[in-house]
Amino acid sequence: MAKSLFAKASLQLLNLLLRDRFSFHNWRSILLGAMALTIVLSSAVKIPGLALSNQFTPAKPRLGETIVVNITPSPGKPTPPMVKVGGKTYPVFEVGTNGFRAMVPTTPLEKPGERELTISDRTGITTLKVSVSDRKFPIQRINFSPGKSGLKATELELKQVAAFKATVSPDKLWDGKFIAPNQGRTSSPYGVRRYYNGVLAKDYYHRGLDYAGGFGSAVVAPAGGKVILVGYENNGFRVHGNVVGVDHGQGVVSIFMHMSKINVEAGQMLAPGDRIGAIGTTGSSTGPHLHWGLYVNAVSVDPVQWRSIAIE
Repeated sequence: MAKSLFAKASLQLLNLLLRDRFSFHNWRSILLGAMALTIVLSSAVKIPGLALSNQFTPAKPRLGETIVVNITPSPGKPTPPMVKVGGKTYPVFEVGTNGFRAMVPTTPLEKPGERELTISDRTGITTLKVSVSDRKFPIQRINFSPGKSGLKATELELKQVAAFKATVSPDKLWDGKFIAPNQGRTSSPYGVRRYYNGVLAKDYYHRGLDYAGGFGSAVVAPAGGKVILVGYENNGFRVHGNVVGVDHGQGVVSIFMHMSKINVEAGQMLAPGDRIGAIGTTGSSTGPHLHWGLYVNAVSVDPVQWRSIAIE
């Protein structure tokens, strides 16, 4: 409608020019009217969009890190926006009194470069771009003994672990930085590519951190959460060994593998530092160590980031 009115005003001005029958007053009135209609036209097609504060954390993410998208909605009653990257929709949760947060995981198997994020709510759509930097991941060669070589996961553990990693519960149970789950040194970092008995594992990267603590040393919760997975080697967890899965809430979960002992049970609530179990060498393991895997929206991410900064 605004476009039609603008066209009529322009036509009126043109007719007056052709007839040469207008005064200064007519000039002024018609020009001001045309300007006003131009403003109305712009306002009619303008999309309010979304106000974004502290758009990304970290500001310069690297492969393997979690991209945290902080969103402040348009004025008025806030409604949860939708966040999409590469055609995939990510869960959005309310933060504080007037904000939302989504978390987008990245992996070592992806290509570095620009990512396009689409954020939408009932007021409109905002498209943002974030650049993900490359990083070098080491290569590791592991040789299994004949008894451990070629171990394959059972259908039971595959199904239960997959369901665990895909957990997205509504409440945030962690607070601040994560702590180390064991006091031993890190023997294998996140993202390592591996050769097993001389053969490169395709589409593989080390999905977590390995801690080379002594046999029987304590494994503790790195953050608040709820125990939702407990599995034992002698009950079908052939590769994971004695394993515990902790839900930290809102799509963030931790898995602890190869333990010699488990000190928790399903449904138990944990605070940071609570004992989970003890280091062992159960499952697919070449020696006593703890494997800690951190997953965001079912994707393995680097736990070092979560230990370095507080993701709220």
